[in-house]
Amino acid sequence: MVADDHPTMREGLCSLVEHEPGMRVVAQASDGSAAVSQFRIHRPDLTLMDLHMPGLDGLGASAAILREAPNTLIVAITSYDGDARIARALAIGIRSYILKTAHPNAVRHALRQVLRGEVVVDPQLRRANQDALTDKEISVVKLIAQGRQNREIGSFLCVSEHTVKARIKSVLSKLGANDRAHAVTVARERGFLDF
Repeated sequence: MVADDHPTMREGLCSLVEHEPGMRVVAQASDGSAAVSQFRIHRPDLTLMDLHMPGLDGLGASAAILREAPNTLIVAITSYDGDARIARALAIGIRSYILKTAHPNAVRHALRQVLRGEVVVDPQLRRANQDALTDKEISVVKLIAQGRQNREIGSFLCVSEHTVKARIKSVLSKLGANDRAHAVTVARERGFLDF
């Protein structure tokens, strides 16, 4: 099954799959709700799922499908490469994370690997996870994004201002950010602030 809200991308992925020996598309969906419905009807061996769709997004649809059928093979295909998104996708049981900018041969290879039971994440994206923020660091960045100062953040999180400063220093280092505002921007780009 191919689930993507962009008709051109969906048709392109369907064409790619249809030209692979031994593969065929049994269903298509333009949003997460339709993907769940189509999955229930067709029970595909493999699903290519766009993560960002209107209404129920791809993560929500994947989670719903995996609750019903935990061994389902789902490959996330998206234009967003934030490592927090990757971690969430893999945590719910998605088997692979492919960028829409990937070469068609890389997509074909990933699909074959997933069908063999492998988990596939582009090596470049795996390296990004080495500098992942902790939950405590994310909570600090979220409060910085709300415009709160260190003392307020400390009160809100029930930690000392010194602890807040240490977490900010760690965040700046991990994100390669120059200051608090830059840290919020980078954290947003990497997907730490969209949940």
